[in-house]
Amino acid sequence: MLYVNDQKILYPVDRYMDAACALEQETSVALRQFEVCDNIDLDTVLMEYESYYFIKFQRYPKLTKKVPEPGWQSNNSQHLPRINSFHRPPSQGGVKKTESKLNAIKENSSRALINYRGLIQDAIKGTASEAASHSLSDPVERLLKPLSAFSGMNSEMRELAAVISRDIYLHNPAVRWDNIIGLQAAKRLVKEAVVYPIKYPQLFTGILSPWKGLLLYGPPGTGKTLLAKAVATECNTTFFNISASSIVSKWRGDSEKLVRVLFELARYHAPSTIFLDELESVMSQRGTGGGGEHEGSRRMKTELLVQMDGLARSDDLVFVLAASNLPWELDHAMLRRLEKRILVGLPSGPAREAMISHWLPPFSCTGGVELRTELAYDTLAQTEGYSGSDIRLVCKEAAMRPVRKIFDALENHKDDSFNMPAIHLETVTTDDFLEVIAHTKPSARNLTDKYTAWETEYESV
Repeated sequence: MLYVNDQKILYPVDRYMDAACALEQETSVALRQFEVCDNIDLDTVLMEYESYYFIKFQRYPKLTKKVPEPGWQSNNSQHLPRINSFHRPPSQGGVKKTESKLNAIKENSSRALINYRGLIQDAIKGTASEAASHSLSDPVERLLKPLSAFSGMNSEMRELAAVISRDIYLHNPAVRWDNIIGLQAAKRLVKEAVVYPIKYPQLFTGILSPWKGLLLYGPPGTGKTLLAKAVATECNTTFFNISASSIVSKWRGDSEKLVRVLFELARYHAPSTIFLDELESVMSQRGTGGGGEHEGSRRMKTELLVQMDGLARSDDLVFVLAASNLPWELDHAMLRRLEKRILVGLPSGPAREAMISHWLPPFSCTGGVELRTELAYDTLAQTEGYSGSDIRLVCKEAAMRPVRKIFDALENHKDDSFNMPAIHLETVTTDDFLEVIAHTKPSARNLTDKYTAWETEYESV
């Protein structure tokens, strides 16, 4: 019985048989002295190849194509030059190997030899440079190298490597440096640590070696994760987005193995960036807590510290970017390994004004609905204590006020939904914005003094 996969196999097998016959005739090698092993199954080989191709390129390979009709000739076909045939003299048993004949053979063979190794190396270099230029010009999608470095390890380590690989950003978050309002000091330090060492490697040697770790701390909603997304977009590095669920396991010994595999993968895919979000959840101070710390947690923290020490002593382009809302709960050994610690504080007055004008411009049209605003941006920017996330929430609530006024009219409309009446929203005014502010309180105003005090004691910029 012939199945669908068997039909796919028959076409390549037919061509490979012709190729085998031609190879046997041209090389004078008796291929019939060998046979395929019993454990080789063409159906399994084809299925595994299709699975690999789909995982890498998100589409299945095209195995066959239609034969062109008789008389059809492609204009783009390239004809290779014909190789002149030659007749090989029959071998004789009593051939004398004289020195002159050996010298002649050596001279002829030296002329006929082709440096295939050089050709292959040039081709590989050309392909690599082409792929690198393509990835730099269009980093929307990134293709990862196969995990061939882990092929010599046991199945457990390969499974852990596959788990960590799921946290690699393969798609572009589309957040540029210019999209981040304010935070100039943080952007400068991140560029010094990630962008410039790759762009100008000759400057970062010896005592000028790049930073290996940077901590972004501050109130929630101030742009720490947004900076990490900008790194993933702009820096053209392999970006590992790691949280507590990525490296904490319920199985004994797996947490420290996951940490080790994480840094080995980062070195394998270098240049790379490891982003540890909510760092206090995995690197709180050791030996604290009334009930004592679990042994597995201590081992995982120790492994993370050891791996970061290894980064500091090597020249690998691996950078650790961490973010925390509670820096005073971090272990002091981790603070020592994070060479740069910068406060991502609440936005300044000009930054708040720029955010409000960005979210509520004088005119905007989304989904065919026009929204107009008449706001005194300089007056609204005087609101202290609001983070960037709080300001976005206030702008969204202010834009919703005129929308709520038309819900009753839309609900009472009895006609078909395709004949909806024209929607005209009222203009959002400064009074609307101030009324929203009166009912929307900032989320982290009371923590400002605590962050400032911690900055005074542990600042490193």
